[in-house]
Amino acid sequence: MSIIAKPNSLRSKLYEINWLLLALIYIIGGIGIAMIYAATDGVWTHGAQQHLVRLLVAGGVLLFIALIDIKIWYHLAYPIYILALVLLAGVDFFGVTVNGSQRWLDIGVTRLQPSEIMKLAIVLALARYYHDLPKWRVSHITGIVGALLIIGLPVQFILRQPDLGTTLLLAATALTLVYLSGINWRVILSSAILASVALPLFYMFGLKPYQRRRIATFFDPSNDPTGAGYHITQSKIALGSGGVSGKGYMQGTQRQLEYVPENRTDFIFTVIGEEFGLIGGLVTMALYATLIGLCIWLALECKNLFSRLLIMGITTTFALYVFINLAMVMGLAPVVGVPLPLISYGGTVILTVMFGFGLILSAHLHRQTELPREAK
Repeated sequence: MSIIAKPNSLRSKLYEINWLLLALIYIIGGIGIAMIYAATDGVWTHGAQQHLVRLLVAGGVLLFIALIDIKIWYHLAYPIYILALVLLAGVDFFGVTVNGSQRWLDIGVTRLQPSEIMKLAIVLALARYYHDLPKWRVSHITGIVGALLIIGLPVQFILRQPDLGTTLLLAATALTLVYLSGINWRVILSSAILASVALPLFYMFGLKPYQRRRIATFFDPSNDPTGAGYHITQSKIALGSGGVSGKGYMQGTQRQLEYVPENRTDFIFTVIGEEFGLIGGLVTMALYATLIGLCIWLALECKNLFSRLLIMGITTTFALYVFINLAMVMGLAPVVGVPLPLISYGGTVILTVMFGFGLILSAHLHRQTELPREAK
């Protein structure tokens, strides 16, 4: 005689979790383990082992986050945002400087990068903001100013670190949520015209000299053949040398001779391209596309606006990670130091990405939940 679990029991929640999403996450993560192992010449303890442990630990965090009622995340949205903002402000006073950038807080046992926390916090805050906001105020000046304040404060802090890549990623995600909130097309058109005027001014006066050099090098790698131009040139050589089917696992000569810097982190896709060729690259991109498409479908199934915007915001951040990294490696975007999520080596990014997927699963698991709306 079978025992039927209660609707809200732990057993029923585990049954309702979208396990296909988890399977895709760990397939991509498994590719990361294999590629880090190859990038470190087959030394298991030089990254591959740590990547596996982080994926397993972060997987436990993901499931824990997923089982928490979406109502709790709704109520915690603003407190988490404020905490992340305070941590970003703390970087100005107590931050650790590495390679000329002040982005980390030393908390003893590890270094914390508050900008990574803000990537999730700003999505939570904007999802709640638009969930609570009456439709008539979405395109009204008061509604627009409120959203710009939520976006502008962290952007200013991160830009000062300086971290242009994270700043652009954060702003792009936030503006995507503003668009998905149903804002009037006239406001979008006016903003686009304003942005076209502001961008040249930002390029001239808002960017630091080295950031302008990176953009110039993107258009002409010969401008900086031993710096960012070297990264792009060697990356293209590695990808091109793989041909259609690649040189074979652990057989990449560009990798073995260490021509491509950071080939276990930001430029790990070059290892995939060289050793598995065009086919390996396309399979990797197809897995990412399937994962992103699945997340969009999960968003469409949610009943409340907070959950839909939460899933779409986190999915947008993840998709931008993938797009920017691949474009950078292929020479289609400037080098900005964005890792390939779930594949590149790095603890903070894995934890942030898995926490985000936990929020996605929580939103979908509680997709029929009615959330309160603040009176405005």
